[in-house]
Amino acid sequence: MLEPTTDKDLPVIPGKRYFTIGEVSDLCGVKPHVLRYWEQEFPQIEPLKRRGNRRYYQRQDVMLIRQIRSLLYEHGFTIGGARQRLSGEEAKLDISQSRQIIRQLCLELEEVLVILKR
Repeated sequence: MLEPTTDKDLPVIPGKRYFTIGEVSDLCGVKPHVLRYWEQEFPQIEPLKRRGNRRYYQRQDVMLIRQIRSLLYEHGFTIGGARQRLSGEEAKLDISQSRQIIRQLCLELEEVLVILKR
């Protein structure tokens, strides 16, 4: 079983467009089989499937998976409760998700600043 971690312990999401299931597993702190299960339980998770049925997740998928992980592991929601919470809050961003977006933007802006200084 995984050790409990918080969003603060998770790595920053790199500035890529697509992520493999292994990368998402590392970024979100859950095993690949859990991600595949969550795809069945949460219709909001829709990775692109390419040749050989390989999954490619986008940034919003990774952030949604982190939110689901937080609801289940940190806040004690059941799958049904988390599904209900997400369907009722699709328009609103979770506080931890907002912090992640801000942190990611700061890192990307710092990278742009370094490039511009060259």
